[in-house]
Amino acid sequence: MPDGTAAAAPTAARRGSGNRTGGGTGTTDATVGTDTTEPAESIDTSAPGGGTTDTVETAGAEERYRRAAAGGDTAAMSALGALLLRRGDPDGAEPHLRGATAAGDRAAANNLGVLLHQRGYAEEAAGWWRIAAVAGSAAAAHALGRHFRERGDEPAAEYWLRQSAEQGHALGAYALAELLEHRSDVGAERWLRAAAEQGHREAAFRLARMLELRAADEERPGGHRDTGPHSGTRLRIGDYSAVHGGPAPSAPGRGGTAPGRRTAGTGAPGNGVPRNGSGNGVSGTGSHRTGAPAVRPHGTGPQRTAPGAAAAAATDSATRLRLSTLDEAAQWYRQAAARGHRRAALHLGAILEKRGDLKEAGRWYLTAAKDGETRAACALAFLLRDAGDEESAAVWWLRAAQDGDGNAANALGALHAARGEPQTAERWYRAALTAGDVNGAYNLGLLCATQDRVQQAEQWYRQAAYAGHREAANALAVLLLQAGDATGAEPWFSKAAEAGSVDAAFNLGILHVGRDDDRTALLWYERAAAGGHTEAALQVGIARLRDGDEHGAERHLRCAAGGGSPEAAFRLATLLDSRQPPPGPPVLGEPMGEKTECEEWYERAAEQGHRRAQVRVGMLSAARGDMAGAARWYREAAEAGSRNGAFNLGLLLAREGSEREASLWWSRAARAGHGRAALRLALLAARRGELAEGEHWCARAVELGPAEVAERAARLREALHQELTA
Repeated sequence: MPDGTAAAAPTAARRGSGNRTGGGTGTTDATVGTDTTEPAESIDTSAPGGGTTDTVETAGAEERYRRAAAGGDTAAMSALGALLLRRGDPDGAEPHLRGATAAGDRAAANNLGVLLHQRGYAEEAAGWWRIAAVAGSAAAAHALGRHFRERGDEPAAEYWLRQSAEQGHALGAYALAELLEHRSDVGAERWLRAAAEQGHREAAFRLARMLELRAADEERPGGHRDTGPHSGTRLRIGDYSAVHGGPAPSAPGRGGTAPGRRTAGTGAPGNGVPRNGSGNGVSGTGSHRTGAPAVRPHGTGPQRTAPGAAAAAATDSATRLRLSTLDEAAQWYRQAAARGHRRAALHLGAILEKRGDLKEAGRWYLTAAKDGETRAACALAFLLRDAGDEESAAVWWLRAAQDGDGNAANALGALHAARGEPQTAERWYRAALTAGDVNGAYNLGLLCATQDRVQQAEQWYRQAAYAGHREAANALAVLLLQAGDATGAEPWFSKAAEAGSVDAAFNLGILHVGRDDDRTALLWYERAAAGGHTEAALQVGIARLRDGDEHGAERHLRCAAGGGSPEAAFRLATLLDSRQPPPGPPVLGEPMGEKTECEEWYERAAEQGHRRAQVRVGMLSAARGDMAGAARWYREAAEAGSRNGAFNLGLLLAREGSEREASLWWSRAARAGHGRAALRLALLAARRGELAEGEHWCARAVELGPAEVAERAARLREALHQELTA
């Protein structure tokens, strides 16, 4: 594990892509609202001849209705009353509706009920609706069902709404679906679908939400939806001075909360590196003894190896099912969005973004944003930011933040912090907090910490932690631990870990290691590793190796190595290497075989700067006859401080006749404690006739060892001494 610490990044609340501001492109709103209020009752616009009053009105035939109504035509009276009622002339409509109702016209009875309901005579309205509903009016049955539901008589409401829905009335179907959904009745979906198929845009939206949540259920193992709190960004606190002076946003990951909600400034899960006052933390060599944990921003999560054929087939089947469900959800979102439903446009954009169709996602976000959906404005801003257009992103964030979106305010705060404008950043973080986004308090804590305003940072962390922000609880614990208050820190680590913070779980493991309670420490490491914590997986792998469980060790080392840990990659390569049969003698002219998996892991660790891996890759390159590659890796390791790399580089140079440069690298290796390098220098000096120099390096080789080197050096020193004293 690397022993440096990185700076924490701010969070905001976002729709997607991980933690840009609280979540991902997955849409998981807790509630589903409506863009517009559906009418409690509908006006029956049946007109003579099977048309509607709308078509009649556009034809300019109102006068004909009046003449026919004056002559006692019931249908004309009903149509004229409906027309006037829709125009907002209830006084003019009432006599015509009453006349038609008296003549037995069911549409007029329904519309008379609507008129009376608008005037506040609900019971009288219900009486006329009942007459119309019994006569077969679907609109009246819908209105009557809504009337009974408002009064708490759900059985009667369900009866009349079902009558309306079964006659194909869209509003009746939607109202029945609402009633059934309230009771968690599975029949709700059928009626939502019926209403949506008839063009009811809110039903289309609600059906899409239901399907999207089902797709999320299918995606999770066991099919259970996670309804726990989402605390926003995970972070680890380390060397705050590493930041530019304010919390800076990093590339967001992908998360899973409501659309329009990202957590600005965080990445995917990462690894806290604990350190104590003497600098003895969880080191890259695998030591896991330490005195005090610290926390840093997350790196990428582990990349697991491919499953077996049977598992792969099951995964592919589940993926097809999930995509099919999500495709249908997108279809209904699209239908609702095309009818002007701004939240449907927002959710459709989120699905498209998750699929990588950023252009169309941006178009739907823009549509919803222009209609006043602040989360869509925020989501659009993140797309623009990701595309490199930071200025346009800032415009949309500003628009959303001014409309009270705390997520956008947090994003603006992170933007200004990254620009080195901490005062402006603080103002926006405060605005986010005022808007109810607890990430604002957390980000204020980070900002104060980077400015060494420790007391204020602690206050902000506490505020966020008490509000349930798990990473703020972890950050608070780190702050308390750094101040020497281990007793006060541990409960906050525990609270954060129980809420799902993998960093806090890892830090608890470190605390228990410091108390020599390796068993409890391993439990916490395992918990953090299960949550994707790379360094925790490494520590579990080390423990499994120590216990002789190679299979378990390999599994965790693969997770950690896939997550970017060079130490895990090196240890995994070493484990795989130990299973390789010993190489046979080289055969002249025989082509070299393909690289083994352990060689690939050595190379991955070497490319990440792991010195021991670099030396090992150099040795493998030399064995393949690639001396240029070997020299390159030896030199990289030597320049990074590896004494073995310096020694091997010297050997390679000496074989090529560059003894002068070889002696320089051997000198560096010998000063770093490499006994063989000291012996080589002694032999080189003796060959040159520099007897005193040779005796000096012999003494150094005897001191450094190992035994066979010390023995040879002692004999050489004796010979040189005799030569000097002869």
